[in-house]
Amino acid sequence: MRKLYIGNKNYSSWSMRPWVLLTEAGIPFEEVMVRFDSFDADSHFKSVIGALNPVAKVPVLVDGDLVIWDTLAIAEYVAETFPEKQLWPTSAADRARARSICAEMHSGFSGLRSHCGMNLEASLPEIGARLLQEQPAVKSDLDRIVQMWGDLLAQHGGPMLFGDFSIADAYFAPVCTRITTYALPVPAAIADYIGRVQALRSVKAWTEAALAEQDFVPFDEPYRSTRI
Repeated sequence: MRKLYIGNKNYSSWSMRPWVLLTEAGIPFEEVMVRFDSFDADSHFKSVIGALNPVAKVPVLVDGDLVIWDTLAIAEYVAETFPEKQLWPTSAADRARARSICAEMHSGFSGLRSHCGMNLEASLPEIGARLLQEQPAVKSDLDRIVQMWGDLLAQHGGPMLFGDFSIADAYFAPVCTRITTYALPVPAAIADYIGRVQALRSVKAWTEAALAEQDFVPFDEPYRSTRI
């Protein structure tokens, strides 16, 4: 049985992507959660994950002797291993576009990722409003997401970015949670897409588990001093 090593579901956006992908596609795997204690070299988290891959980060997919520790590489491997699941869009042009936006997420949106960390438990509308005023990169990233998603939904007619669920939707699922947590304003069509993503059985299962964790990790909480 392949194993997927992940961090806290409340905070770990990168862990969420392959977990949602595998779960939504009905691909069996064993979840191994290694909770964030600290990212110091001698922490439990670094000891466990560092024994699996040289960068000591999650997620990590272990399939037999193969260890894959990059989220996009995990998605590509799963798509190739289970071609019948059609995890990328069927047309060559759409596959290229889907890979492009996943790569953009992989290396970009640093403003949103830096200032609006994933936190499914929290509700931070005041922080979101302040960040839009004070951090131009957050507004720029949000504008790009609205443009990207709006164009794709208009082109393909929904319900997901390329019609049917694909790797692209799994990749942007954590962005949907950020927009919700920080109450970032988006047009109705984008809000409807976010609602559909959050209604996916995989995303609902991840969210329910995240809320049940009731962990508070200070270095992932720049805007709260306690859970309450």
